[in-house]
Amino acid sequence: MTGHIVPGVEASIGVFDSGVGGLSVVRRLCARLPHERILYVADQAHVPYGGRELGQVCGFACGISEALLAAGCKAIVMACNISSATALPVVQSEVPHLPVLGVILPGAQAAARQTRSGRIGVLATAGTVRSGAYTRALHGINPAVQVMEVACPAFVPLVEAGQEASPAAVAAAQEYLAPLRASEVDTVILGCTHYPFLLPVLSTLAPDWLFVDPAEQTVQELADRLAAGRLLAPARSTPRHRLTTTGEPAEFAALTRRFLPDATHIADIAPVHWENGELRIFG
Repeated sequence: MTGHIVPGVEASIGVFDSGVGGLSVVRRLCARLPHERILYVADQAHVPYGGRELGQVCGFACGISEALLAAGCKAIVMACNISSATALPVVQSEVPHLPVLGVILPGAQAAARQTRSGRIGVLATAGTVRSGAYTRALHGINPAVQVMEVACPAFVPLVEAGQEASPAAVAAAQEYLAPLRASEVDTVILGCTHYPFLLPVLSTLAPDWLFVDPAEQTVQELADRLAAGRLLAPARSTPRHRLTTTGEPAEFAALTRRFLPDATHIADIAPVHWENGELRIFG
């Protein structure tokens, strides 16, 4: 990852995920940092990432990061847990002068602070669970905590299909929450950026649990890093964002309107594509 433009304060923040889930991070970014411009990539050509080989996911994540850096982004947020688990250290080592954040450590830190019993559950994709990233992060913070990670393969397709409040979503949530209930957790990390869209169902089924959305802590950390690096955008009128997909633009636009209701007023939606293993954002 060499030869990139040195970004200024007006440069975009690059955010990516395998699909629309990362819009939960974009929504929080817009609220916390209203003057920042966002360049978002939804790699819907490869969604879901959760069932893929970890090395393959790392390749996708590094390729998207390379494209965002080439586009002049001043920071990158891997709004994707499995990408954070596999590719974050690689990209951070290549551009140590820029903020490159994942969502796993911020989510683990928030859960470790808030648990009362020391028993923490994690709902995540199969790939994130297979990586063991949350358990490692939590034990690195507090070796005494007990962690139960549960793979939720049905969740991402349900959210991508707009079925997050359907009977099928309720049935899947009941199945995935059962082992957490048996482990007597009191705090649950939503270990995939798609999962906050299922929070109404999850909260209804487990009203006594604290559900942690890592996006909130991630955005706060990003704000701190940008301020420390003197990279915060100056106050101005609301910027126009660019939301892109490697999938079908019309389908992505429809999903974007549901998950980021103001998108049509604040963002342009455009297709991007993979070519010979490289992501082409421009041209």
